[in-house]
Amino acid sequence: MAAGRQDRERRSFRRWFHDTFDDLGFRALIGPAQTRGAIQGCDQPAREQWKHDLENRRRYSREQRERRRTGHQEQQSR
Repeated sequence: MAAGRQDRERRSFRRWFHDTFDDLGFRALIGPAQTRGAIQGCDQPAREQWKHDLENRRRYSREQRERRRTGHQEQQSR
């Protein structure tokens, strides 16, 4: 019984270790993310699509915030 628990703990630690440090090592090798000028190298239709997609994401986020806000208000009024 103790051996089974130790195996589970070892597997969970191994999973945590790789999830944490493998990604960290990869990010250290490739360097920091470059976002300045990321869209400048593409053509005009792609740039417009990117702007359209960004606005859709912002709209979705606004709608989600509004839903949460109205949900909290309804719970508080009860």
